[in-house]
Amino acid sequence: MFLKFFTSLVISTYLYADAPIRPISTYSIVAYDETTGELGVAVQSHWFSVGTVVPWAKAGVGAVATQSIAEPSYGPNGLALMEKGVPADEALKSLLAKDSGENVRQIGMVDAQGNVGVHTGSRCIRYAGHKIGKHYSVQANIMEKPTVPNAMSKAFENAKGDLAERMLIALEAAEQEGGDLRGKQSAAILVVSGNPTGDSWKDRVVDINIADHEDPLAELRRLLTISKAYYHAQKGDEYMEKDEMEKALVEYSAAAKLYPENPELPFWTAVTLAQTGDLKKALPIFKDVFEKNENLRELIPRIVESGFLKDDKKIVQQILNQ
Repeated sequence: MFLKFFTSLVISTYLYADAPIRPISTYSIVAYDETTGELGVAVQSHWFSVGTVVPWAKAGVGAVATQSIAEPSYGPNGLALMEKGVPADEALKSLLAKDSGENVRQIGMVDAQGNVGVHTGSRCIRYAGHKIGKHYSVQANIMEKPTVPNAMSKAFENAKGDLAERMLIALEAAEQEGGDLRGKQSAAILVVSGNPTGDSWKDRVVDINIADHEDPLAELRRLLTISKAYYHAQKGDEYMEKDEMEKALVEYSAAAKLYPENPELPFWTAVTLAQTGDLKKALPIFKDVFEKNENLRELIPRIVESGFLKDDKKIVQQILNQ
């Protein structure tokens, strides 16, 4: 999946030919999950909206992080080469050979076979460096300490959970090690599916961009949890559409558990329970939901009209009486 590329964020020129060149001081990770086939990038930076510059990924192809004096074209060009079957390390070497500014670039690439390529230019501002592990690389520049890449690598390798969670743990380890010398401002996670469909909107598993925040990693963690909840909710919607109610219930319940603050998620759990005949379990959930958001009560007749809840006056009235 190609992250949107905005003309206004062509960093190499900074919008104006005479603008001073400033590096995107950044730590990031690119990784491939050999179990799921997922590919991802996670990044934190003292730079506005780093997620629109650094991370690139396409399902079944690869992932790229381009930073320091960032040249965004490494993203789409690197993915194009990897899609042709060029391994990540060879693709990176090919692009660096044509780049007169390679000594100020820092790039990490991983392909869908787990091959890794990484480069830290000789003029990247210290502390700058990288480390390659199995199916991943971490890279950082303008760090408070030279030990940041090692801390990220160790944290990632010891982390549990899905790819997004493990990459976020690596970012948190970088911050605990001192992180960016200049501070913190933005962060992002991009993860694409290991089962590519060819449709970017289906292949995107996680896509979160914290553009400007006093604690971007804490906000990234909060939104990652919500993102996972809505991922389950979306799966529930898909099963609901197919009338696969038991599967929908599993997904809606998982969503509600991850994000209990949002009453709409348990609402759909209750709807699914009612639809499958388990009204006894559904009613107390409806009661709690309606107490938190009265407007959801008004939604009941509307979903009956759309066929997502049985048109049974007795059942509907019991729900509305909660």
